[in-house]
Amino acid sequence: MRIAFMGSPDFAVPALEALHHAGHAIAAVYCQPPRPAGRGQSVRLCPVHAAAERLGLPVRTPARLRKDLAAQAAFAALGLDAAVVAAYGLILPQAMLDAPRLGCFNIHASLLPRWRGAAPIQAALLAGDSETGITIMQMDAGLDTGAMLLRGTIPIGPHTTATALHDGLAAIGADLMLRVLTAPQAATPQPAEGITYAEKLTRDDGRIDWSRDAAFLDRQVRALNPWPGTFTEYDGTILKILAATPEPHAPEPHAPDSTAPDSIGPGTLLDDALLVRAGRDALRITKLQAPGRAPLDADAFLRGRKMPAGTRLGGPPGS
Repeated sequence: MRIAFMGSPDFAVPALEALHHAGHAIAAVYCQPPRPAGRGQSVRLCPVHAAAERLGLPVRTPARLRKDLAAQAAFAALGLDAAVVAAYGLILPQAMLDAPRLGCFNIHASLLPRWRGAAPIQAALLAGDSETGITIMQMDAGLDTGAMLLRGTIPIGPHTTATALHDGLAAIGADLMLRVLTAPQAATPQPAEGITYAEKLTRDDGRIDWSRDAAFLDRQVRALNPWPGTFTEYDGTILKILAATPEPHAPEPHAPDSTAPDSIGPGTLLDDALLVRAGRDALRITKLQAPGRAPLDADAFLRGRKMPAGTRLGGPPGS
């Protein structure tokens, strides 16, 4: 089948590789333009661009599509049977949605209509969902509103991270997309109920609010690493929290009465090994990173910096 592939991040690479190895004729790969990145601001290719060059596939990197009539005409001139879209980063105008003979198919990382939008993997983890998955969707002009063709599920366990979920979903998406291109699939409209949205993440989403319960904070750490990352303030600096685990809240050693569990506020260390009081229960930080330093397990971190019980994280009381 003659197709175009449209994607940018690591999530899309397994699908591109699977389609290429299956023998589909990939007429063009569309991805985000190279951009400066890192401390040196050297220009870097996005992961799909790098993979396409490695596979010897032609790459196109238009900065926009909706008002670029020349880019739309060039896409239509490819004479495609289908286009496969996976986290591309640009909205396709109707003329491009209509150009391929079979239309455009999207690999979306949720069980639609739950978690339409930009960050479905992180949203499912943050919400405490017990499972998520991939939906192969026939694209239309709406935001992840098209008819569903195939779905595949993956469980979310108590220790599942965004990285593990990302990699598992990318593999499922590649397999399902091959199946859609191999045999026609019945299109099922999305139900009107159960619609939720995963908003685009910002860096501030990673700020730890110690008044939240420890179960949520655990999910936040697992959902938002590596990006935007979770962090808290200590002694005027930012500490990145890379791994943590919730623990039942025990009476604080400083409390004169064990029946007074609120005598120490959220964000306070309850012992000398980074057990932090949360709004409910406590969170044990097990891996973290100080500015300009390498990531360290908690015991290694504490060998170079003492943080005794009673130390407060996240700013002064009441902040």
